[in-house]
Amino acid sequence: MGSQESAHAGDVDSSRPRWREVLTAIAFVVGVNAVGAAPALLGGPNSAWFRALEKPAFYPPGWLFGVVWTILFTLLGVACYLVYRRGLERRAVRIALGAFVVQMAVNVTWTPTFFTLQEPLLALGIVAVLFVLVAATIAAFARVDRLAAVLLVPYLLWVGFATLLNYMIWSINA
Repeated sequence: MGSQESAHAGDVDSSRPRWREVLTAIAFVVGVNAVGAAPALLGGPNSAWFRALEKPAFYPPGWLFGVVWTILFTLLGVACYLVYRRGLERRAVRIALGAFVVQMAVNVTWTPTFFTLQEPLLALGIVAVLFVLVAATIAAFARVDRLAAVLLVPYLLWVGFATLLNYMIWSINA
């Protein structure tokens, strides 16, 4: 157990039953996955428009996106739970969760912008802003729970990759 965790051990409400903590954590994971997956209902890579676009040589196989996003959204849900359990009465917790909500709102605008509106350049702007917001969210989470912040790092890396991929698709097809 790290020194940061032990320093905050008293911050967690230990009076709640363990099963309730587990159910709360599961609710965060399911909720983040549901919100993250919802934009796919508006459109996705199966459209004729997207299939006709040229993609860079490093474009991953299509099945990988669903796997990666499910893992990332699960990590995000766990990270949110770790921050939430520190107590909503703490200003740093409210700021961190607020930052998370803002970046998630931006995240869910990318899919409909890219696939439904067929606007790769606008989507590139969105994903670039998302990258900055995720970095800010990591910083806010680190003030509350270092593990929660670390759990967001793979997400930041993937958003960075998505930014490059979006740029390449736009530039090849412009």
